[in-house]
Amino acid sequence: MASINTNYGAAIALQNLNKTNSELERTQNRINTGMKVSSAKDSGAIFSIATSQRAAAASQDAVRSGLQRTQSITDVALAAGDTITSALEEMKGLAVSIAGSTGNAQTSYLAEYNALGTEIASAITGATFDGVNSLTTLGANAAITAVNTGSVTAANATTANVDAAITATTTALSTLGTQSKSLGRQITFVNKLQDALEAGVGNLVDADLAKESAKLTALQTKQQLGVQALSIANS
Repeated sequence: MASINTNYGAAIALQNLNKTNSELERTQNRINTGMKVSSAKDSGAIFSIATSQRAAAASQDAVRSGLQRTQSITDVALAAGDTITSALEEMKGLAVSIAGSTGNAQTSYLAEYNALGTEIASAITGATFDGVNSLTTLGANAAITAVNTGSVTAANATTANVDAAITATTTALSTLGTQSKSLGRQITFVNKLQDALEAGVGNLVDADLAKESAKLTALQTKQQLGVQALSIANS
């Protein structure tokens, strides 16, 4: 039964137009933000999951920074280790020369030997990154202190002492090298984990812009038709 007070045709047309306008607003927001879920209003559950995973991904920045700092400390020590190893190799040859010489020749060899010892001490002291030195333990090793004082006597400048220092050094550097490789693997894992977390969030909240653009065009046409339908219903 028709009512003289209510235009049902206009009411239905208005409802349809309001629905279209709401869909159009939602689609425009997705295109503008690039996200299908940009707030809890869009989907409380997905928004909560995405927020949690974003926090997890962001926390990996701190983890990676810590690992990179430790790796830098280790790598600086390894670089100093190369200098130490090279100096010890020269010192071994000089120890042979010292043992087989006397007088001025021996004094000259010994001076060179002690200069290299001082170089080793400087390399150990300088192997510091951000206030941390991984060669402190090596520097306190008796085998190293026996050769790096800079004032070793001819009697103590022996190949046996140098060999002991080489063994102590290579053992320490081997441990540091293993640590550096392990840190590198951990950093790679953190990078992959963060990428996976960010991709997962994207899968949850990112909008399909091609699909939304096509939907926008359709809704704009639908809106125009809705306005026309409302106008006709009110005429």
